[in-house]
Amino acid sequence: MREYEPQTIEHRWQEAWDRSGVFRCGEALPGRPRFYCLEMLPYPSGRLHMGHVRNYSIGDAVARFRRMRGEQVMHVIGWDSFGLPAENAAIQHGEDPGVWTRKNIAVMRAQLRRLGLGYDWQREISTCDPEYYRWNQWFFLRMFERGLAYRARRPLNWCDRCQTVLANEQVTDGRCWRCDGTVSKREFEQWFLRITNWAEDLLAGLDDLHAWPDKVRTMQRHWIGRSEGARVRFPVEDSSTPIEIFTTRIDTIWGATYLALAAEHPLAASLVAGRPEERAVLAFIEEQLGRGIEDRFADSAVKLGVPTGRYARNPFSGEAIPIWIANFVLMDVGTGAIMSVPAHDARDLDFARAHGLPVRQVVRPTVGIATEAGVAYTEDGSLFDSGPYSGLASAEARSQLIESARRSGFGEATVAYRLKDWGVSRQRYWGTPIPIVHCESCGLVGVPDSDLPVCLPDKAPLSGAGGSPLSQLAEFVAVACPRCGGAARRETDTMDTFVDSSWYYFRYLDPTNTAAPFDVANQNPWLPVDLYIGGIEHATMHLIYTRFWTRMMKELGLCTIDEPVRRLFTQGMVIKDGAKMSKSKGNVVDPDQMIERFGADTTRLFALFAAPPERDLDWNEAGVEGCSRFVGKVWRAFHRVRERLPAPGIPAPAVALDGPALELRRKTHRTIKKVTEDLGERMHLNTAVSSIMELNNALTPLADSEASGPAELWAVAEAIDALIRLLAPFAPHLAEELWHARGGSGFVALAPWPDASPDLLVSDTVAVVVQVNGKLRGQLTLAVGTGQEEALAAARADPRVAAHIDGKRLVRVVHVPDRLLNLVVG
Repeated sequence: MREYEPQTIEHRWQEAWDRSGVFRCGEALPGRPRFYCLEMLPYPSGRLHMGHVRNYSIGDAVARFRRMRGEQVMHVIGWDSFGLPAENAAIQHGEDPGVWTRKNIAVMRAQLRRLGLGYDWQREISTCDPEYYRWNQWFFLRMFERGLAYRARRPLNWCDRCQTVLANEQVTDGRCWRCDGTVSKREFEQWFLRITNWAEDLLAGLDDLHAWPDKVRTMQRHWIGRSEGARVRFPVEDSSTPIEIFTTRIDTIWGATYLALAAEHPLAASLVAGRPEERAVLAFIEEQLGRGIEDRFADSAVKLGVPTGRYARNPFSGEAIPIWIANFVLMDVGTGAIMSVPAHDARDLDFARAHGLPVRQVVRPTVGIATEAGVAYTEDGSLFDSGPYSGLASAEARSQLIESARRSGFGEATVAYRLKDWGVSRQRYWGTPIPIVHCESCGLVGVPDSDLPVCLPDKAPLSGAGGSPLSQLAEFVAVACPRCGGAARRETDTMDTFVDSSWYYFRYLDPTNTAAPFDVANQNPWLPVDLYIGGIEHATMHLIYTRFWTRMMKELGLCTIDEPVRRLFTQGMVIKDGAKMSKSKGNVVDPDQMIERFGADTTRLFALFAAPPERDLDWNEAGVEGCSRFVGKVWRAFHRVRERLPAPGIPAPAVALDGPALELRRKTHRTIKKVTEDLGERMHLNTAVSSIMELNNALTPLADSEASGPAELWAVAEAIDALIRLLAPFAPHLAEELWHARGGSGFVALAPWPDASPDLLVSDTVAVVVQVNGKLRGQLTLAVGTGQEEALAAARADPRVAAHIDGKRLVRVVHVPDRLLNLVVG
């Protein structure tokens, strides 16, 4: 028996899989069940780490299982290859982003292949290829024609470290999602996509995503942020332009003691133009726009503000109330202006106390509930000091106040969303050029489809300074207007890279199509994606954008589905030294090193076995060594008994299969059932591997025993033949080697999955719990169907039970067959 040599074995089977095209999917076959299994496509950052291995091993195990179950499996990979890291690397190392990216892709592709992942490599895509991003541009033009892509000047999130604009979803606790730098607000003219047109539909659609994690659906609901309320316009004294606010608590409007505007509000500067307060207000606005969002909006942030010297009138009470600019108000929330009711809102109260503004309570609790002194009362209640609305309950007051505002023309009921239109402009080189031309005569003009793709120029001055590098290339910028032929200039911003990943799994289905993004006929049999695996950090970015993009494509007639993903699985992170494994934290474990030492199968097994796949996995090299020992045990157990085993398919011997042989058969079929369930809808991959380990332990004594006869060896052969196939999704190279050595035909990757015999899932014995006066005192192993008298006799004979009943009177016996025996003694 030769030693197990993973590097030799794994390389041989990887080449064999490639030559035979085992994992090529081909066209959808009529009448055959299909399964589209997908992991979120990686960014080619240079090398894989064990976090990647875990993600892709989960998907590969499920894909292999489904293939062996007879389903036609689509399992594909590509590269999310545009983005800021490539540009930063070019700045740091003087290397072209395209060269850097494609070099990384080559390295990471080789690593994925070395892991033995069963992808259909003929469908591989890279989002930085012009033949991919031309369709980003094509989609943009279709949205531009429909008014869904538009240009506007707004205060936007700015990351100074990355020197680019960020969408709201790319800001986490006031910091850049990629570099963790502080994000501030700056005003730019940018391109937006009207994702808010689908806000209600995106929210309602979450109710149908039953196979998505509740946490992701909750995060998306919060991010979309539907609020029912009212828009109310407060007239500004000495001005014809009112200030519009949004409120969910119009019932508190008689308690408003000031208006507060965001520093970014379009009226903020004009309110003080030419007035004594102008200098102080403008200085405050500038200072606030330079601050990080977290510094301004966090609950713990100091409530800063400056008075404008202007007043607005409460449209209900007629009272004049001061207008302030405040740091805790943001343009991204509501209208960027609020009516502040300190008695009924904690932030308003903090600001009022800090600046000596009045606090006026107008809603009190129902009878029997006291309010805490000095604390804002934020619940519904009964109105008082509210003019004709005093005495009404909050809900009834809201209804009447909104109707009164509507009749009077200064307000109306409305629904507001936290979700804002998607700002897709980026001041970068390495991204999809936006296919728009600026013409002084014609305005904004879309590039004709026949001129797509608008390709990135080969070279650009990458310095890290502000502004788009493309704007510095006269040969790229100068262009004739497609409409009038006059001198014009190209748009020099590029698209947010989340555009690339919003529709890529549609392209996998038709990756070489040059006439359209994809053929509708090709995607219909496969979508939505049956299983999508990736990190929960994309819950309010990629996973919202792609749901929007699918709906937009449906409107264009390109697909028939609303939701792109049937089941979402968010795997846990790999943790090392107390932090998520990542290059930026310097705690990366290179899988190539693990493969060199232990082999790909061991590396994959550890990633799948060490923790439930939805939970974080703590990196532990001792755990890898344990998986290596298991692989060695399987190898040695097989080869020790190999020559004595009956050939596959030989009928069971005439002798009775009872005793140890029968027990092993039962163990085999219970393991088949358990692994099948764990790899199916349950996704309990770690317990599936554990069950396979237990089966190997169970068969080893009979395999090693010289006393094992035909019955025992037949049971061992059945167990080994099942174990090889059960191992195939987890340790595919080892499984192929043992399958071949056992005389199996073809590839185990295409072999039928084993079936569990129902007859062998039923045990001859059961564990019966014994209680005395309700307390657990023992456990008996009894034959199935044992009656009360026999069970009682067995309990009396058990020393653990006898110690509690001997010498006592048996008052009552409660017997639940095959489960429980409760003895009541006195």
